[in-house]
Amino acid sequence: MTITVRFAPSPTGLIHVGNARVALINFLFARKGSGRFMLRLDDTDLERSKPEYAEAIRRDLAWMGIRWDIEAAQSQRLDHYHAAAERLKASGRLYPCWETPEELEFKRKRRLARHLPPVYDRAALALTEAEITALEAEGRRPHWRFKLDHLETRWDDLVRGECHANGATLSDPVLIRADGSYLYTLPSVVDDIDFAITHVIRGEDHVTNTVPQIQLFEALGAAPPGFAHLPLLTDAAGAGLSKRLGSLSIGELEADGIEPMALASLLAKLGTSDAIDVCSEMERLIAEFDLGHVSRATPKFDPAELGHVNARLLHGLAWETVKDRLPEGAGEAFWHAVRGNLTRLSDALHWWPVVAGTVSPVIEDAAFTAQALDLLPFEPWDETTWSAWTERVKQATGRKGRMLFHPLRLALTGRENGPDLKSLLPLIGRDRALERLRG
Repeated sequence: MTITVRFAPSPTGLIHVGNARVALINFLFARKGSGRFMLRLDDTDLERSKPEYAEAIRRDLAWMGIRWDIEAAQSQRLDHYHAAAERLKASGRLYPCWETPEELEFKRKRRLARHLPPVYDRAALALTEAEITALEAEGRRPHWRFKLDHLETRWDDLVRGECHANGATLSDPVLIRADGSYLYTLPSVVDDIDFAITHVIRGEDHVTNTVPQIQLFEALGAAPPGFAHLPLLTDAAGAGLSKRLGSLSIGELEADGIEPMALASLLAKLGTSDAIDVCSEMERLIAEFDLGHVSRATPKFDPAELGHVNARLLHGLAWETVKDRLPEGAGEAFWHAVRGNLTRLSDALHWWPVVAGTVSPVIEDAAFTAQALDLLPFEPWDETTWSAWTERVKQATGRKGRMLFHPLRLALTGRENGPDLKSLLPLIGRDRALERLRG
């Protein structure tokens, strides 16, 4: 059996970090088991599904390093759903219901008032042919419900452990609306059968769908896949995320200068028993991933924590991996000099003029910088030059600590702090250093 999983977003908005976490965990699980990862666009909501959202989903996944082996769109597979619906009708498991939304709401409130669970009463199954004919004469069109077996359904959830529920406690789910369009359940199960999905890994908000779906698999003559329900990601304050509100969208994080592997490193470990480590390669994340380490506690996504992970990632990146994203002429020595001070790669752009352009030097003490200028050694310079020079200045002026180093940093870089000057000074060079010390 080849492990096959799917990420099934509806292209009705931008995916957020919670969606991305589900996609990533599916991807890591598949790759860890040498399996396949499917991108399935659940776009049967023709009114709200947009091509631009579908393209944004593809772009965001690709940016994160998530590659899919199969892609399908439900809007192109309606014939498969029609055929499955006809089979269910023929077997008596899919039946027409004629209540209006207002009538259903009235029934629901009456049951709640009587302290009964608000499940559908199956009144449609008791209608006579004459009653159905009268309803049709009123212009009503039926919606179609799947008739659940009133028995215990069990599954071994890969995150939640042993789970069970009885179909008698649930309403028969609506599979087809009165306008003939499909809700989520039937297309999802049909696709999972047709594409041989072996594991459904999704958010815990889908737990209640599992019993109807298992029964639907069986009604269509297929073995159910394995299920894993992940605790839903929240923001740092514990609030839920919404793709329609653009909550922490992947595009926003990319625009903010977040590295894709920083985001992947954090999302892969949030809500697990593993320490959050920084992986610069997806292969390492795959090797370390274990679905069994996912806990049932609610994970919180904190952008500040992501910023720290991003900085740690940058501090360890080799020049070869970033050279095409640095300013022209910025070599390996420059990268090693500045990377330890970066929180975003774009910060490197602010340090390039310090070594290769012009700055506005800040002369804190003109007499002191003039003394330091006179003691500036001749080239060639290397990483020992800074310490040798400042030692000579210290001996000549009696200054030490901040009184010694701070005025020199301000004059040479125009900034209060930054990368170690033992690395920056050889890149700045003697001519620029002389100009800046002169103000």
